[in-house]
Amino acid sequence: MTHRPAAQHYSELQAGSLQTGHLLLLPDGERSAEVQSVLVEDDDFGTPAVVLATLTGGGILRIAAGSTVLVAGTGAALEATSTGSTAVNDGGEETAVSEEPDADTPLKLVEPPAARADSAGEDAAPAVPAVVVPPLPATTPAAAATAAGPTEEELALIPEPSGTPESVVEAVASAHPDAMGVMLLSDRLAKGINTKSGSCLKDLNDLAHELFVALRDAEGALAVADLLNVLPFDGNPGRWTSVEAALALSSYICRQTGQEERAEVYEKLLRAPDAMETDPFKARMNAKVRQRSLNEPNLYDKEIFRAIDNSNPDAEREWRLLRLEALMFLRAHGGSETIGLKELERRIGNELESVRA
Repeated sequence: MTHRPAAQHYSELQAGSLQTGHLLLLPDGERSAEVQSVLVEDDDFGTPAVVLATLTGGGILRIAAGSTVLVAGTGAALEATSTGSTAVNDGGEETAVSEEPDADTPLKLVEPPAARADSAGEDAAPAVPAVVVPPLPATTPAAAATAAGPTEEELALIPEPSGTPESVVEAVASAHPDAMGVMLLSDRLAKGINTKSGSCLKDLNDLAHELFVALRDAEGALAVADLLNVLPFDGNPGRWTSVEAALALSSYICRQTGQEERAEVYEKLLRAPDAMETDPFKARMNAKVRQRSLNEPNLYDKEIFRAIDNSNPDAEREWRLLRLEALMFLRAHGGSETIGLKELERRIGNELESVRA
């Protein structure tokens, strides 16, 4: 038989004020658990909407930000917990409370005093967490299937560069001596290609897109893009932006030229950073953010319409090139929940026609 904990041991607290270390009464009204971490999700208007309280043992409680919850201790004790001074234990004595729980001390689900008193004479049973973390959501079936990354055999489908990176750039540039955009980019890259430089990686990506989009040189574009495609994710999002754009371009070119297996390798490399997070909670939140970005991509509609209204074709072309990169990125991810593959193929074709005109 279970009982609700004595009322004097719990105080009301707004969910948005929950902090690490608070002892929270669980929804069953019979047990409590210590809060290990708190994350607040905003709604689409930027207002706090849901509080995700990670409990000891890995459980997660979803609480409306405006809801009232019951937390162990008096109002003064709760205030002290927030400032890291003192709290009241089960016996009513004051004890020191640190701002964050000791990383070496495992946190456990704690029964309220009344429940422990009732069960004192009963055989101890293993505790069962009240809340279980749901499995990580997959963004798309293709993404789930390729989270592990390509194998060595698959990577062998990407040909080795014929010479140094600088010689590869020089070779493709010599095939287009009258292309001003290619000449400017190749001149900068000829001074030396440094894969640790974000600006250098951007120049390589821009050169690959210029070759394919403006000059319809798919082979040359792939040769330049492969200088980026073999680079692993180093944790720097700025540098990785150029790499993933090159991977998305390479995937699209290979799909269009019938190199399906090679395209799949590029797509696996593009998704590889998604599986690097080892913390289940962070991985779950990253997957949610990633899926939202795929479902609600920025396709620069306002900027393109503004350039059209201002009769500025150069600005319109630049914005359409950014839209084209975004669409190819979605295509490499296998589409999203809002834009399917057929629609993506149609939109990419339309943008290519527009920027090539």
